[in-house]
Amino acid sequence: MSQTGLYIETRIRAGLDDIWARTQDPAHHQRWDLRFTEIDHLPRAEDEPRHFRYATRVLPFLTVAGTGVSAGERERPDGTRTSALRFASPNPLSLLAEGSGYWRYVPDGDGVRFLTGYDYRPRWGRFGTATDRCLLRPLMGWATAWSFDRLRLWLERGITPERALRNWLTELTVRAVVLATAVAGLGVDSGGLFGPLAPLAAFLLPLISLVALSLALFAPPSPRTPAARRCLRTAPARARAPRLLTSLEQPS
Repeated sequence: MSQTGLYIETRIRAGLDDIWARTQDPAHHQRWDLRFTEIDHLPRAEDEPRHFRYATRVLPFLTVAGTGVSAGERERPDGTRTSALRFASPNPLSLLAEGSGYWRYVPDGDGVRFLTGYDYRPRWGRFGTATDRCLLRPLMGWATAWSFDRLRLWLERGITPERALRNWLTELTVRAVVLATAVAGLGVDSGGLFGPLAPLAAFLLPLISLVALSLALFAPPSPRTPAARRCLRTAPARARAPRLLTSLEQPS
C-alpha cells in the first residue's frame, strides 16, 4: 500500500467466525458496505481464487460495475485470518480504474481487530488525479470507516444494516433541523416579538441558539448510529500488505 493508500481499523466484540461470515459472504457484505450495491461471486474450481462482479450506484441514474479476484487464508499459524483482492472497472465513467487491498482479522481479547488497507489508480488523467485527491479519496475513506462501524453495530448490538442506515438518516435530519433553527434564532428581532421581555430575550435567544448550534455540530453520534469517527484512520508504522496479495492476478 502506498503512502496515499487508505487504512481503516475497528474493534468488534464478536466471534472471529461470525465476522468472517458477515464479510466473506457477498449477500451479507453488500448489506453493510456502503461502497457496493451488488456483489456476485462467479463459478470457480475449488483450488482457484474467487472471481466476482461488483456494482456501485453512484447516482440514481448511474451505476458503475467492475470485476475482481480474491483469496483468503482462514487458518494461519498466528491465529489471524487474511483476505486479499484485486479489482478493476472497465467503465470509462468510473473514476476508479483498478486497485488492490486486503482485510485482516486479528483476535484481541474478547473481540477482533478488523482492518483494511487498500489503494487504487484513478483514471481521467490530471483531472482525475485532482478529483481523486480532493473528493473521491476522502469520500472513500469516510465510506469505509462508516461501513465498518455499521458492521460493528450489526455484530455487537444486532442492529441490522438497514436499521442502522435509517438511524443515521434520522439523526442527520434532526441535526439539520436544529442547525437551521439555531441559525434562524440568531437573526430574530426580539424587540418586536417579546415586548417588555425584549431585553431578556435579547440575551437568552442568542445563547440558546449558540448552544443548539454547538449540539448540532459537535454532539457525539448516538450509540445506535454508525459513525466513521469511531474507526482508526491512520495506519501504524508496521502495517503492510499480506504476501497473499502478490499471488493474485489482475482481473480482466
